[in-house]
Amino acid sequence: MDSVRTLADLESLAPTGTTLAVLGHPIKHSISPAMHHAALAEMARTHPRFADWSYGRFDVPPVDLPEALRRLHALGFRGLNLTVPHKVLAFDAMTAVDPAVQPIGAVNTLRWTPAGWHGYNTDGHGLSSGIRETLGLELRGATVVLLGAGGAARGAAVECLQRGCASLWIANRTPENLATLLTLLRPLADGIPLRGFAPALVPADLPPGALVINATSAGLKAGDPPPVDLAALPNPIGVYDMVYNPPMTSLLNQAAERGIAWGNGLSMLIHQGARALEIWTETSVPIEAMRAAALLALKR
Repeated sequence: MDSVRTLADLESLAPTGTTLAVLGHPIKHSISPAMHHAALAEMARTHPRFADWSYGRFDVPPVDLPEALRRLHALGFRGLNLTVPHKVLAFDAMTAVDPAVQPIGAVNTLRWTPAGWHGYNTDGHGLSSGIRETLGLELRGATVVLLGAGGAARGAAVECLQRGCASLWIANRTPENLATLLTLLRPLADGIPLRGFAPALVPADLPPGALVINATSAGLKAGDPPPVDLAALPNPIGVYDMVYNPPMTSLLNQAAERGIAWGNGLSMLIHQGARALEIWTETSVPIEAMRAAALLALKR
């Protein structure tokens, strides 16, 4: 299951043992198989039942996602991870969703049930755990400046609000997208101050000491400018970039130059993956094995 498979491969696929997979488009770059294989191998040493578990990857264009989900369910795959661009697209195809997923409107972890797929979203858990691990900070009680208004930002915003942040300030270049996100979030704020602004126009009343979270794709390509000028923000306490490859984005370089604590999204990827594996296996997962495998895969 290490090779990249497609929808056409499901015609002749006859999986043995307990099967898991990640679906995306593209998917060749994914390091999730390496992480999960490492964890399962270690788990099998003490729990032989995991010896026949495997984790593969499927390149599935958005138009083929409904059929892929139907076939993988019929083949008895125990669980699936979904990455770009499938998290929102798959939401309405779920037979049931975890209650915490409802306000996010996106799923990244699917578990097989006789009636259909049960959807979860472990990205929020990954984000809060990653920030705690790399920066030693908690979302609860934090002033958060969130960069972006897309699907990743929506999940991050819901996590911040559910964790009880002190206030949430969302910066985005497109006013329409920002307004849409703010409208969706207001019913969830429950008294938490919620503000939006353009990255080039930082509000004068933004409190000092904010935790900055980048949920945009800025930084994926060499030469990408940072999504906000950190010099315009009043003494941020930390910067967390959900991008993990490259490990140092323009935003993180700016943070390092200014002496601001920083962390990239690799810790988020590891913790969200570990939580997914916990959902499927119903047992604790060796996170350090996943971390070592992720770091090795990135070096390759």
